[in-house]
Amino acid sequence: MLGRDPSQEGQIPLLLLMFVLVPLSVSAKELGELSANPYEQNSTANPYGAGSPFAPNGINNRYSPYGSPFSNQSATNPFATDAPRLYDQRGNYRGKLSANPYDLDSTNNPYGRYGSRFLPDSINNPHGAGSPYRSHSPTNPYGHGLRIGGQ
Repeated sequence: MLGRDPSQEGQIPLLLLMFVLVPLSVSAKELGELSANPYEQNSTANPYGAGSPFAPNGINNRYSPYGSPFSNQSATNPFATDAPRLYDQRGNYRGKLSANPYDLDSTNNPYGRYGSRFLPDSINNPHGAGSPYRSHSPTNPYGHGLRIGGQ
């Protein structure tokens, strides 16, 4: 006689729920840290770490989606709209690492919040977030910099 095992009744919905929730939690990729520190492993200035031109998801790799001049997710494409995002050590958003001068959140927009030389949140402001004396500034050669997150 064929029957169902009562111990396995709740397992199928639980497995389906697990497959739905897992992709949501691993959607963002870690691309290293925007930093001038060449000795930090995760620094984009380290040619043997995250800054390697051969890193599969590196922003310095011309053939990766984040370093290609043609990808919409690239930091080097001047027309990209989905560039990697920058976050400080507390997880606060600090703009897009983008070559697009028209994107409002781009670090390359001289009139935007994150690209201006005069606004405190900009990494281009040497007296604000871009100060070489701040430990988490991307311009500090001994600091940690900002975390880069991709899609």
